[in-house]
Amino acid sequence: MSGATFLHFIDNSFVPSATDRYFDKRSPVDGSLLGSIAEGGAAEVDSAVRAARAALQGSWGRMSLAQRTEMLYAVAREIDRRFDDFLDAEVADTGKPRSAASHVDIPRGAANFRVFADAVKNVPTEFFEMTTPEGRKAFNYSVRAPKGVIAVICPWNLPLLLMTWKVAPALACGNTVVVKPSEETPGTATLLGEVMQTVGVPAGVYNVVHGFGADSAGEHLTRHAGVDAITFTGESATGSAIMKVAADGVRPVSLELGGKNPGIVFADCDFDAAVGGIARASFLNTGQICLGTERVYVERPIFDKFVAALKVKAEALRPGHPSDKTTGIGPLISLAHRDKVLRYYKHAIEDGATLICGGGIPQVPDSLAGGAWIQPTIWTGLAEDSAVVREEIFGPCCHIRPFDSEEEVVSLANDTPYGLAATIWTRDVGRSFRLGTSITAGIIWINSWFLRDLRTPFGGSKQSGIGREGGIHSLEFYTELRNVCVAT
Repeated sequence: MSGATFLHFIDNSFVPSATDRYFDKRSPVDGSLLGSIAEGGAAEVDSAVRAARAALQGSWGRMSLAQRTEMLYAVAREIDRRFDDFLDAEVADTGKPRSAASHVDIPRGAANFRVFADAVKNVPTEFFEMTTPEGRKAFNYSVRAPKGVIAVICPWNLPLLLMTWKVAPALACGNTVVVKPSEETPGTATLLGEVMQTVGVPAGVYNVVHGFGADSAGEHLTRHAGVDAITFTGESATGSAIMKVAADGVRPVSLELGGKNPGIVFADCDFDAAVGGIARASFLNTGQICLGTERVYVERPIFDKFVAALKVKAEALRPGHPSDKTTGIGPLISLAHRDKVLRYYKHAIEDGATLICGGGIPQVPDSLAGGAWIQPTIWTGLAEDSAVVREEIFGPCCHIRPFDSEEEVVSLANDTPYGLAATIWTRDVGRSFRLGTSITAGIIWINSWFLRDLRTPFGGSKQSGIGREGGIHSLEFYTELRNVCVAT
């Protein structure tokens, strides 16, 4: 991948920067230069939106549901055929272990197109019979129409998975899209353009404009009057800014934002399963998952035992090259992000935390020394008003606090501006039902984590977002529901 140039994909063609602006893409693994990325501005965004509008009004808009869904199945098959290409691109961009990307990111990228092609063919509509004031019969039925041109703004932590999680339902519903991938992860969004070309998706249906957020491609895209709706996954502050821009034109938004998710462990839990589950929730993908667990509350009788067991799990995670099968944890996405996470590590100690393990940069081979490596970290002893406990860090870390009652831990878990996810470990069925309705979060796992049927609703409350994705819930956002009334 060294020396690659990532171009925009507009109207079925790869195009350079209109202003000859490019920026570097460096490996999070060793800091080496991987290539350069074309930076888009107002001109590229306008071209992409115009191409998307033309496709919407042209061949894509005239395509039948059966033809459109078959096109999406073809996209899924082509991703499968080029599995290794997508895997290489995803690993190069993120630095995550190949074993993780090959089992989660790439299969889900293809599966999203299949799932939403199936969903749109089976979505129900309404039909009502009524009598008019004159005594005649009238029939009301609902139809779903595409919203139009969708701006898709993607994060860097799960680039292909989360991008296709938006693109697939948007296209299944007959919309066209302009994608703005993260400046950190241009690879798979660009590669998907090649897939669209190969399977014959009409020009303008899928477009990609690279760049940054403010004063770059992201801001130009959200402000463009030709964009009918905006979907975004990322930081809450950015989501708030997008929402303000979307108010101009009263355009709908779907926002999947940050989280400071609690993990609650009761003394009656399956101890080994709880330790393993919290370890995954805290350290998977180097903690760069919005659904991750950075706040852990453990019932006091097993608190010390749990802290010791989780420490063993954290210290067993071996950093290493993505292709090394013994690698247990990858780097953070960039040196800049590592600096941010390390500031929180420093704040924790300044606030009086007891450091259980980690807290800095690990020893790695000289060949990897330029990468964004960081240690999995566990603290205890912080007050609930510490920034480390209140704010999303997005790194491989967690703070563990003991609790004494169900009422206490529910209050602690809900004392947050976020409301994305929670995980609860208990053998008490009644308790699981009580907490399932008393914890304020969009998704609550009982004795599991990161397990979900793709047809179920996904999203957060409070500052964790607006709207739901998944199955028919995605289709609600990507379609306009219209009523047709026929009087006989």
